[in-house]
Amino acid sequence: VQLQASGGGLVQVGGSLRLSCAVSGGTYNSFAITWVRQTPGKEREFVAAIRWNGGDTYYADSVKGRFTISRDKYKNMMYLQMSRLKPEDTAVYYCAAKTSAIVSTMRDIESYRYWGQGTLVTVSS
Repeated sequence: VQLQASGGGLVQVGGSLRLSCAVSGGTYNSFAITWVRQTPGKEREFVAAIRWNGGDTYYADSVKGRFTISRDKYKNMMYLQMSRLKPEDTAVYYCAAKTSAIVSTMRDIESYRYWGQGTLVTVSS
């Protein structure tokens, strides 16, 4: 499974940005995909996740109500629509996937096996 993240850039506080993640190499009934972010000197942070089949979504409290994760099964794409961006949203954003979408593990970063390269989001004030 390969993942390719894109869409990062520079945006002002309060602005919006949409990240994309192209998925290739096959999808599965129990597939799950997540967005994770990391800033220098800090641990990776779970942002959002979605079950490929069913579309159930999961969010970190820090982004709930501002970010929306979605997927297009026909295009094999996943998206993260980010709005009302804050300086603390500045990070490298990664998409990752796994073939097991157990509800209790959807926020468990370590359970994701396949990782794409990151895309940098910078929120300026």
